[in-house]
Amino acid sequence: MPLLFSFLIGGLFGIGLAIAGMLNPSKIADFLDIFGAWDPSLAFVMGGGVIVNLIGHHLLMKRATPLFGGTFRLPTVQDIDRQLLGGSALFGIGWGLGGLCPGPVISSLLLRPADVVIFAVMMMAGLWLGKAIR
Repeated sequence: MPLLFSFLIGGLFGIGLAIAGMLNPSKIADFLDIFGAWDPSLAFVMGGGVIVNLIGHHLLMKRATPLFGGTFRLPTVQDIDRQLLGGSALFGIGWGLGGLCPGPVISSLLLRPADVVIFAVMMMAGLWLGKAIR
């Protein structure tokens, strides 16, 4: 059952990205072009995501256990270190250069596989390499 709900929630997320136009790398490029043809729509999408996450987090953390049993596994480390800053910088650089982050890449694989398959393969290779180096 948890796997089914994960699939449905991921599908809903992908549909939301598609409706918002976030599967189009030029939308990201236009958002980053603050001195040119700036498009603020990504900020509204991110803001909406943050609001939904805050509400969901608030409601779920009132529970003693997660909806599907087990225990909550929350991060305990709160330090800002080189690994966090370096990983964030690499993520941002990759997002800015490629115009896509992992969520939209996976969604785009279903809608336009020919456009993103190389990007997805390289993204997976980078994730594997990062894990191997760590």
